[in-house]
Formats: sequence, C-alpha cells, structure tokens
Amino acid sequence: MVTLPSPQQQIKNWQQGLGSRVVCSADMLHLITVCLLCKGHLLLEDAPGLGKTTLAKTMAQSMAMAFKRIQCTPDLLPSDITGVSIYEQASQTFKFLPGPIFTNILLADEINRTSPRTQSALLEAMAERTVTIERRTRTLPATFMVIATQNPVEFSGTYPLPEAQLDRFFMKLSLGYPSLEQEAQILSLHQRGEQPPLAAPLLTEAQLLALQTAVTQVTIEPKLINYMAALMAATRQHPKIRLGGSSRATITLMKAAQAEAFIQGSPAVTPHHIQQMLAPVLGHRLLLRSASDSVQDILQSIALAVPVPDMPSSRGQNPGGPAGPADLQLL
Repeated sequence: MVTLPSPQQQIKNWQQGLGSRVVCSADMLHLITVCLLCKGHLLLEDAPGLGKTTLAKTMAQSMAMAFKRIQCTPDLLPSDITGVSIYEQASQTFKFLPGPIFTNILLADEINRTSPRTQSALLEAMAERTVTIERRTRTLPATFMVIATQNPVEFSGTYPLPEAQLDRFFMKLSLGYPSLEQEAQILSLHQRGEQPPLAAPLLTEAQLLALQTAVTQVTIEPKLINYMAALMAATRQHPKIRLGGSSRATITLMKAAQAEAFIQGSPAVTPHHIQQMLAPVLGHRLLLRSASDSVQDILQSIALAVPVPDMPSSRGQNPGGPAGPADLQLL
C-alpha cells in the first residue's frame, strides 16, 4: 500500500524542488507559496536580470501547467492579450483565436510599460477568472495566475499601475540581489547552459487544486475575524496613511493567514499567522502621506497598537493581550 505524503510534505517537496532550480531566499519562497495556495496574483518588482521570468517559467514547469508570456510594450493592444475573432472565407464565419491570457500561468513582463487601456484588459481575468470578448464570457482555468514584473529603476515611458489594479495583486514582492553564496549557486546551475526540463512535475494541477481547497477549510475564530477588521480599520484612520486597506485587502489578509497556518500544519489561524502576513499583503496597498515614511514601520506600529485577542489555542506562539516587540516579526 502506497502512503501518500501529507499536504505539508507535498508543499515542502515542491518548495525544495523549486528552490533547487530558482535561487531565492527561504522567506521569498515561502511568500510565493502562500500566494499560490490562495489563488493569488503576484507582482514582482526588481531590477532586470534577477530571475523573475525564470521563476514564473519554472513554477509552471514544476506543476506541468501551461505557460504564456506577454512582453508589455507601449503599442500592445488589449486584443493582443485576450484574443481576436477573424473571418474565415472558406466557412464564411468568424473564428475566435484565443490570446495568451488563456493559460494557467501568465507572465506579464514589464507590465508598467504598456498603456492603462491594455493593463485594464487583465482586470476581469484577475478578479473573476473570466474574459468577456464580443459579449461572450469565456472561463479561464481554475489555477489561472498572473505573475507581473516591473522595473523599479527606469521610469521613462512607463505607466504606473493604478491603485485599483495594484489591489488585485495578492502580494508585491522583490527577489533582490543574491548573496555571494547564492550568486555562486546561480553560476553552478548555468555553467553548462540551460537547465534540462524536470523529469516529472513536483506537484500536479489536481494536487494544487486540492491544497487550495484545503486552505479554505482552516478554522478562523470570530475573535480573529474582528481582530483583522480592527487592523484594517487602523490603516484607514492612521494619520500617516492617505489611503488605507480595502475590503479586498481584508479578505486577502484572511486567506493569507489561513495559508500560513496550513503550511505550518496548524488546524486554526492564530494572531501570529495574521501578523506574519500583514506586511506582505498590505505593503503595496497603502498610500502614505509622505514618501519619507516607511510602510513597514507604520504597520509595525499598527500591530502594536491594536489589542491582540486572547486565544488559548495560540498560547506559546503569540500570547493574548497587547503584542510586544518580540511577538511581531513582520515578513
């Protein structure tokens, strides 16, 4: 009788396999996993050449999923993403040619280089996993995920993403420059050319869907629902924040906390899980009144100010009552 690995072991195996082919920090790989388990979309902001495209391609390959790439340019049209109908003379009918958006993992490379009109072609797909073209709505795969990249250094000829679209990205992450050891590892991986394809997927699409469903079953007690609502209300009332978190941000925080608990094998969410996900979820959603302020510092102050509910099941991880600095390790 074959013993199947536990969900947590499946996740660990996937992380180890991905980490052996894409060099990034353990914290970054963990947050990418949370995003994937929550069916979230990911925005990667980094300088060129730090492995953003490689990460997206390898993620798709590790799960044997379809992968498409869009190189965003100023002349890219919405139909270049969604698809177009062409007239066939032989049959005297219109035939729909699906665009690259009809895939599992879509890489929108340098998304801020294309016009707002074209950027908006992704909004329906990201929010509802459907695409409406010529009054007909087509469904995207249940595992559809957008991984978008943008260059934080060069702003000439770019169109910054509007807040409405930023809010649809589950997280905004930065891989950052590798350490000396990581740089050496990258050289070792590429010294004989491109890496060969994986012999077998690390995680199947069916397994991923099962994990994503299991994440939603992680228990959240009413006290913690109120705690998350209080945290979000604090972002809307903070004197240094011009635009606080939306209701979508609160839902995202809840999902991320469930995934954090699930990865750790916990049957229920604790205040610690929520605090761990606060910065990754809200970092790109808050508009500050001054550029000199730090989102991380503001979120730290909010987490310290909002009382933590007393949760007997979470004692030992994060005691009840007002949180102290030792309790708060925002990623």
